[in-house]
Amino acid sequence: MIKPIVFENQAPLRAKYKSEPRAAMVTDRALARGDSPSDPFHSTVRPMPGCGAELPVGVHGAVGGLHDAPTPGDILCAALAACLDSTMRLVANLLGVELALLEVEVTAEVDVRGAMAVERSVPVGFQSMRCQVRLRAKEGTKPELLEKLGATAERCCIVLQTLRNPPPVQTTFEISRS
Repeated sequence: MIKPIVFENQAPLRAKYKSEPRAAMVTDRALARGDSPSDPFHSTVRPMPGCGAELPVGVHGAVGGLHDAPTPGDILCAALAACLDSTMRLVANLLGVELALLEVEVTAEVDVRGAMAVERSVPVGFQSMRCQVRLRAKEGTKPELLEKLGATAERCCIVLQTLRNPPPVQTTFEISRS
C-alpha cells in the first residue's frame, strides 16, 4: 500500500481554500530572452524566474529556423505532458493506486503556412494535439479505479483544461527607441 502523502499535504490547503478562496489564486511566470537580440533563431526561456532553470529555445526548421533546440511547440507539448503526468501521479496517490509505469507522450500538428502568411485560410496554431498515456498499475488494481484515475486526472489537469477552454490572453508591448 502506498503512503497517501498527497492527501496529507493537501488537507490544510483544502481547508484554507474553503475559508479563504482568494488564497487559491496562484500566478505562474516564464521569461524569454535571447542572448543576442540580432539572433532570430535562438533565445532562452526561464520558467519560474529566479529558480535557476533555463531552457534553450530554437526556431523550427519548417519556418526557416535551425531546429537545434526545443521549439515553442515542443515546450507547449512538454508543458502538457508534464502537467498530465504530475496530475496522474497526484490522483493515483489520492486513490491509493500504486503505479508501476507512467509515461505521457504529447504530439501536436501545425500547418505552418498560417504562421508564415503563405495561405490566409490556414489558421495560425496547432490543428490537433494528442496525449498518449501509458500506465501500468500494481497487479490486482481494480479496472474501475484505473478508469476513475484517468477521468479525474483529465478533469483536473490545468494545462489540458486551459488548452480545451482557453482564457483571454492580453499582450502589451513596451517599445523604446535606442
